[in-house]
Amino acid sequence: MHYTFDWSVLWTGQSGRWLLQGLLTTLQLSALAWVLAVALGVLAGALRTLPVRPLRWGATFYVEFFRNVPLLVWMFFWYFGMLPVLPRGAQDWLYDHGAEFWAGTVALGVYHGARMSEVIRSGIGAIPRTQFEASLAMGLTTFQAYRLVILPVALRLIVPPGTNESLNLLKNSSVALTISVAELTFQTRQIETYTARAIEALTAGTLIYLALCLSIATIMARVERRYAIPGLISRTTGG
Repeated sequence: MHYTFDWSVLWTGQSGRWLLQGLLTTLQLSALAWVLAVALGVLAGALRTLPVRPLRWGATFYVEFFRNVPLLVWMFFWYFGMLPVLPRGAQDWLYDHGAEFWAGTVALGVYHGARMSEVIRSGIGAIPRTQFEASLAMGLTTFQAYRLVILPVALRLIVPPGTNESLNLLKNSSVALTISVAELTFQTRQIETYTARAIEALTAGTLIYLALCLSIATIMARVERRYAIPGLISRTTGG
């Protein structure tokens, strides 16, 4: 059996437009979910290191719950489960503005926020306790010590594991195709369906993901070198 490759299907007809639209949607979905994940990760990661038990337990519940629920289930939950119980006005707005996109964004951000919190917690744990004690001795409150001293240092320490988690988020954005988000994987499948050229379509999608991940990894490697703190290294790469 001989297979004749026809790479022209990737830029003829609607294929090129579909790939571009899929790429842009993937970048938008990943960027918004990343912002949500970092915000939740910083909050939960910091709360898990505080001596206040209710706050620590609440953050721990969040992390353990979402780390042990499959992303696909969580994606379905937000799209098929949560949307119908929202107020009618909110439902109408979401359905008029891409409900599946926003459901995918929230699901992806909340899921990776739990994983990101472990990365943040590891960065905080790598900071000598004396820095926190010195901050309090200078008259800072616990909140001010975390905001001005602990978290800025921790965020510089966790660039490598944080980059790894960010790349996982980008790749996991492909799961959003299951709720009909027209991201990159969705569009490559559409090209495959319309052209019957699975190898060409999926190869294009694979190479685009590879280029995106390598570009992000390269940029973050430079950020790591630029903001590295001599003598301080995060002890773990996160869960």
